[in-house]
Amino acid sequence: MIERLEFKTALGLDEAGTITGIAWPFGSPDRAGDIITKGAFRGIPARLPMLWQHDPTQVVSVWEHGQETDAGLEVKGRLLLGQVARADEVRALVQSGAVGGLSIGFSTKSASPRSGARGRTITALDLVEISLVSIPSHPGARVRSAKSGLVAIQIAEAINRAALALRH
Repeated sequence: MIERLEFKTALGLDEAGTITGIAWPFGSPDRAGDIITKGAFRGIPARLPMLWQHDPTQVVSVWEHGQETDAGLEVKGRLLLGQVARADEVRALVQSGAVGGLSIGFSTKSASPRSGARGRTITALDLVEISLVSIPSHPGARVRSAKSGLVAIQIAEAINRAALALRH
């Protein structure tokens, strides 16, 4: 059974489609009361599907990098802009602030009930996908960085205009 834990993430996106975020923050439970411990993501695949709303028919790219840090599972990928129509739509939604959550799809390998609280402490899992979602359940999971190719181009154009003005 694949379990989906949704959450707000530190999520960021740029015009080129680069997305970074924390797919699962350590140290706090999601809305179901589950906590995933550091080390549980050991052995994650080098590339994971980037889905829209956990829909396997709505692949918008792949996560190219995933790493456990003290903050949580940090991820980075690039939307397939200009190649997948849904990816272009997702970029617009993230940039507008309408969507900013990440959610993981996984199978639990090892977990125990949390003492004195609802939910589980998950110590091992098989991560199968990470989705961009509109309504996440973990309060710490958000898109963090969305670098913009458009912004870089605008900055370069401004520098070129300034350099040209200085020559005259």
